[in-house]
Amino acid sequence: MRVLIIDDEPLAQTALANILITRRDIEHFDCAADAIEALEKLGRSTYDVLLVDINMPELSGVELLDRLQESESPLPAIVFVTAHDQYAITAFEKHAVDYVLKPFSSERIHQALDTAFTRNTGERASQLLQILPELHPSKRQGRRIAIKVKGRILFTNPEEVSAVHAEGNYVLLQKESGSYLLRESISEMADKLKPYGFIRIHRSVLVNSSFVEEIRPCLTGEYGLRVKGGKQYTVTRTYKKNLKSLAEFWIGTDTFLADRDSGD
Repeated sequence: MRVLIIDDEPLAQTALANILITRRDIEHFDCAADAIEALEKLGRSTYDVLLVDINMPELSGVELLDRLQESESPLPAIVFVTAHDQYAITAFEKHAVDYVLKPFSSERIHQALDTAFTRNTGERASQLLQILPELHPSKRQGRRIAIKVKGRILFTNPEEVSAVHAEGNYVLLQKESGSYLLRESISEMADKLKPYGFIRIHRSVLVNSSFVEEIRPCLTGEYGLRVKGGKQYTVTRTYKKNLKSLAEFWIGTDTFLADRDSGD
């Protein structure tokens, strides 16, 4: 989790920071002295949870939440940490996940963070379910790709290739029946195989969408991905946006030629 503390009281900031550093599921945290500074940080970075004071100069915590809800960006989990109990109903009406009164104990903050993290994990899983369509066999094209290997041309169906791995100046096409090494860059293969439902999940890995059996969110903000046969991969933060393209695979295209130099 990435957390942003928003509080104009230095002692409260320090107390919250001391609690955050004890948790293994906190990847990173920042502090903002008021809502204006918080908006600047939110414009530059993404956070999973905001720990927000309510009574702050210029812009209150509730007004900050209103600003965030007006934007098109995904809303982090909001936990209000305040000395004022009269705003609790308003906070929950605005979908805050918890409301902690000062002075607080470390146990109470841990409880609020656990609640916030559970919500974030559930929402990420829900978003994945929305973007993952059922894999309709009728949408798949019976196309083949031609591969030149040691003076021979082999024809293989992209449906049978589960993944592609970068191997220096080569790529390795993984199939259940074996693998093929081609003199090609991973970026070139990503462009060629994209119409066949392949997505890039790592700088050195492509996977075939139709082989994906499970995607799960990780504490680090990355995703774990499992394909048929049990092979496990990590979808890095840089490429996790590509998971959305799982809804767009198997678009028809012309057969292409993946050519390996015969004189290497």
